[in-house]
Amino acid sequence: MSTAPQKRWSQDVTEKSDALDLDKGVFTWKSPKRIAASLKRSAEHSRRRKSGAFRSAMSMLTFYVNRGGKDLPKAQKNVLERAKDELRAQFGRARKED
Repeated sequence: MSTAPQKRWSQDVTEKSDALDLDKGVFTWKSPKRIAASLKRSAEHSRRRKSGAFRSAMSMLTFYVNRGGKDLPKAQKNVLERAKDELRAQFGRARKED
């Protein structure tokens, strides 16, 4: 048996996404504005993404919150949820009402 901890598939996706080149540790940052700006920049500069920049950036953020970040501390999850709103604002998208 190996003594090295196995990576979760979601961590592997986040680290090696073929669509976006993410800044190291982007989902651990404390500033929603900085997270959103980084994701926006990554999505806009990617030549490998299959959908629009906004959709790619939001998908990566949502994926991390839902799967990769399921064990996130509540405070960091709140930061990432606010980053979604900030990402919408930076792309000039209004939030859809529930």
